[in-house]
Amino acid sequence: MTTDPSNDPVFQSPNGNSTEAQRALEMEARLPMTGWQQEVSQGLEYGLEAAASIRDRTIPTFSRGELPHYAGINTFLKAPYIEDVRRVGEFDVAIVGIPHDSGTTYRPGTRFGPQGIRRISALYTPYNFEMGIDLRESITLCDVGDVFTIPANNEKSFDQISKGVAHVFASGAFPILLGGDHSIGFPTVRGICRHLGDKKVGIIHFDRHVDTQETDLDERMHTCPWFHATNMANAPAKNLVQMGIGGWQVPRQGVKVCRERATNILTVTDITEMGLDAAADFAIARATDGTDCVWISFDIDCIDAGFVPGTGWPEPGGLLPREALYLLKRIIQETTVCGIEVVEVSPPYDVSDMTALMATRVICDTMAHLVKSGQLPRREKPSYIHEEANMSVDEPWQ
Repeated sequence: MTTDPSNDPVFQSPNGNSTEAQRALEMEARLPMTGWQQEVSQGLEYGLEAAASIRDRTIPTFSRGELPHYAGINTFLKAPYIEDVRRVGEFDVAIVGIPHDSGTTYRPGTRFGPQGIRRISALYTPYNFEMGIDLRESITLCDVGDVFTIPANNEKSFDQISKGVAHVFASGAFPILLGGDHSIGFPTVRGICRHLGDKKVGIIHFDRHVDTQETDLDERMHTCPWFHATNMANAPAKNLVQMGIGGWQVPRQGVKVCRERATNILTVTDITEMGLDAAADFAIARATDGTDCVWISFDIDCIDAGFVPGTGWPEPGGLLPREALYLLKRIIQETTVCGIEVVEVSPPYDVSDMTALMATRVICDTMAHLVKSGQLPRREKPSYIHEEANMSVDEPWQ
């Protein structure tokens, strides 16, 4: 005899409605298993059938696919590695590593960020219980490896990054970038702008630091990306929204630029006092005012340093993980998102992979929210992608 769990008081909230857990149980029952079955079949074909003593005949001899989580080659979520980057447009989402930390002004190590994020991502499955999303059943995901950055040369690395990001973006695959220090924010946006034509992009920037200085230590460092990104006509300063700013590491030179260019800043106190929904409404309204798409730049240090010790400039008093994830949910589900970068994960300073795991959660949640909002999978290239590249998008700010 079976019973309907929704009639059980244990599964009901005080107002009599079903709980999130009950809804999750029901959503899972409706998910297909097609992607999983294809992965199993491919694993058996490529990795050989298991030894005769293995009773579970879905297990191959050589590890292929999700299991065991500790085995296999570390691409993000064990997605297929696409060595031929000309094929990237065949996939809905492309993971791109940017192992660059020559823009760091204090403690380096974020060049190992892509490796660290990929390694701990093996702990995850493609399925999220609360959201009722199985990425394996919803989208196609690939990992194209890393951009070849040039150690100790920011400008050459920026040129490489812009070219790589422009290639992925123009292909129609949704770009997810694994940093790397935050100096990459400028060349990544420049790569996007090269294929926007006359369209505009709003930038939503999660961080504890404004990163709006023109130079730092006489170079364009990780404190400088948004000064140079908002020099471009495709990325107006009025559409730059910065969330979580505050503390003792916000240079006055950058604050002056924010004031002059009238960017939009919310501190952690602003966010907590106005409430998460009002903060999300603010960010969405400002970033989408007159723009065609939104770029998300997520600096892991926007989260309180107690949760993310593995970063170059940790600052106490940041957002709680669930606050940041809720803001991300609202923003992604209610805007047209053209890509995201997750930066400043520094494995040499990490503890138990906490910081890399937080970055993995941000990325996986991003993909799930894109699916929930109908932005993925893509049936065609978004209209804001311009086929012809404009290599002269850098313009002085007026």
